Amino acid sequence: MSSDGRVAALGEGARVAGFGLAGALIRVAENPDEVRDAWRALPGDVAVVVLTPAAAEALGAERERGWPLTVVMPP
Repeated sequence: MSSDGRVAALGEGARVAGFGLAGALIRVAENPDEVRDAWRALPGDVAVVVLTPAAAEALGAERERGWPLTVVMPP
């Protein structure tokens, strides 16, 4: 685990696309299976993941492992 790393945004394309303008790694996932696949495929240098509410719900307890850190967008 490193304190340096990238920011990623994961979830529905319309909600995460703008984060790419700030340099975030974008992972579009439109359904729960895509969310889980994208989460598991995140590069090791991702330190923070911004999740849409639907993505956070799809991940459930899987995102509670402590790293990467997560934040959920408001609905």
